[in-house]
Amino acid sequence: MGLLDTILGRSKPVRPDLDQLFALPSAALTLEAGAGFTPTGRGSVCFAGAEGGSFARIQQDVRELLDADTGRGGVPVAFSQDSYGYTWLLARRTPDDTAGLVNDLHAVNSLLQDGGFGPQLLCSLIGFQDEAHRPLALVYLYKRGTFYPFAPLPGDQKRDSRRELQARAVLGDDLRIEKDLARWFPVWGAPGL
Repeated sequence: MGLLDTILGRSKPVRPDLDQLFALPSAALTLEAGAGFTPTGRGSVCFAGAEGGSFARIQQDVRELLDADTGRGGVPVAFSQDSYGYTWLLARRTPDDTAGLVNDLHAVNSLLQDGGFGPQLLCSLIGFQDEAHRPLALVYLYKRGTFYPFAPLPGDQKRDSRRELQARAVLGDDLRIEKDLARWFPVWGAPGL
């Protein structure tokens, strides 16, 4: 970053640190103890889709990598596309295997990044719920290198800000939480939520 960038207020983007995802199993324990939210065993990766043979090969590599773990039962990985054209990969584990789910998400992110698709990575999330089955997601923003909680309310695209702020307070020492609340983007209907 040069002097002109500093004068004009431009900042160097934070380089995504995929290893930040490995803090999630510990954060899951903290979230359960402090706010009563338990993992659902579902997590997802969102990225801007790309066309071409190399991207198709990466998708096939991801499917083969995650399908190789036969101990999961059911369909371990599914690809979908949202209404904005972003591609979502949904991975599933048993709710008590957050570490395994994080390993899966990290492997997917690493394959995409190593395959030259790092700039297309948008976010990853892991789903949680409380005793009343109210959803909460911990979302990792690649371009910021930070996490934030997202708690949708049932029905008409509204969110529970109180639950989000409660989760932020509980997780402040476990995760690098995004300080700019305007960057806590809603991920309505995200697979894994």
